[in-house]
Amino acid sequence: MAKLTQNRQKKLTFMDIIKGNFLNRDEVKAHYKYFLFIFGLLMVMIYSNHLVNKKIEHVNKLKEETEEYKSRNAYAQSRLIKIRMESELGKEMVQDSLVSLESHPMKLLIKVDSTDDKATK
Repeated sequence: MAKLTQNRQKKLTFMDIIKGNFLNRDEVKAHYKYFLFIFGLLMVMIYSNHLVNKKIEHVNKLKEETEEYKSRNAYAQSRLIKIRMESELGKEMVQDSLVSLESHPMKLLIKVDSTDDKATK
């Protein structure tokens, strides 16, 4: 009886994967189109992730600008309210025949020397 020759391939080891020797196997050569398709999908996924990161950075920048504009608006509104109150106050003063001061009053500071108090005792 003649011996049947079997085409047994060597088992795939970790070092074969590291060196890239698994790419030379017949199974891989038969399905190279699918591997190229998967590689292309991976590249598309990486690129879309990159675009998403850019969009997130842009959105964060716009949020910061929005907060800045909101604070500027609040400041402008408070100044406007203050100016309105001053003009209303000016109208009331004119009705009461009062005149606003052109120069502000001076503040007097009196310094008390504590050494004189101790000497008299």
